[in-house]
Amino acid sequence: MSQVVVAVDGPAGSGKSSVSKRAAMELGFGYLDTGAGYRALTLTALKNGLELESVGELDLDSIFPYSISTEPSNYWVKVGPDDVTEAIRSKEVELNVSKVAAQPKVRSFMRQITRSIAASCELPGIIVEGRDITTVVMPDAQTRVLLTASEEVRLGRRAVDLQADGSISAQVSDRDKKDSKVVDFLNPAPGVQLLDTTDLSFEGSVAALVELINH
Repeated sequence: MSQVVVAVDGPAGSGKSSVSKRAAMELGFGYLDTGAGYRALTLTALKNGLELESVGELDLDSIFPYSISTEPSNYWVKVGPDDVTEAIRSKEVELNVSKVAAQPKVRSFMRQITRSIAASCELPGIIVEGRDITTVVMPDAQTRVLLTASEEVRLGRRAVDLQADGSISAQVSDRDKKDSKVVDFLNPAPGVQLLDTTDLSFEGSVAALVELINH
């Protein structure tokens, strides 16, 4: 595994992906967006007409040849030979990914993929971000951070990211509320540091994360 492993958890819209990616670039670390895997699997299921709620019962190794770059300045996501970097950010995927990500067998499968990819990174360190990273996927990471923000700020950021209208924003809000019932986004687990970005700019959030990592 890389010399330094940083685990960053947090809810949708907190800024964990963009902040983690920029911090990795500044530190010369690798960056692993674990949410991309769930999105890519959701996209695969949608393309092939699979039942989203039972994807976890399938042979995921055979239907999902997944790969992702850990180089923050050259980010890409692929399923087989197909580059799906942009496709996984579609509104259709956004509105269906929670159906796939909630399945225990899917989460177990993605957990193993995440650990394998992180272990293969040859850079001095790697920032791994996503849900349950600090407590389930990478509980032994040297630095573990819960990056959060108020619900109002998070929803505003998601609406901008998705260029969403009011109805889409409402659906995203519903998804975030469901997710928040599963993972505690306000109270970090023992050993996990809290980084609240509610009142921070993007640059300020990056600087704060870098400081926590270097501390």
